[in-house]
Amino acid sequence: MTQIDRITFDPAVMGGKPCIRGQRLTVSTILGLLAAGRTREEILSAYPYLEAEDIDQCLAYAAWRLEERESPLATA
Repeated sequence: MTQIDRITFDPAVMGGKPCIRGQRLTVSTILGLLAAGRTREEILSAYPYLEAEDIDQCLAYAAWRLEERESPLATA
């Protein structure tokens, strides 16, 4: 698995949502832009402080989260 070290969580930044390198730019914002058809180049141009590896890690993080499953605990 790709190391995901650019995705940060801080309750004081965007309410603790996963962000990129502690900035006020959430993973969901980047994923939403990609889902809407924006190219990587358009996103990088719109957010000049963003790096290509940040987008890669947003995708890797999303893929990792989809693999997690929450199962309710069995009650007796």
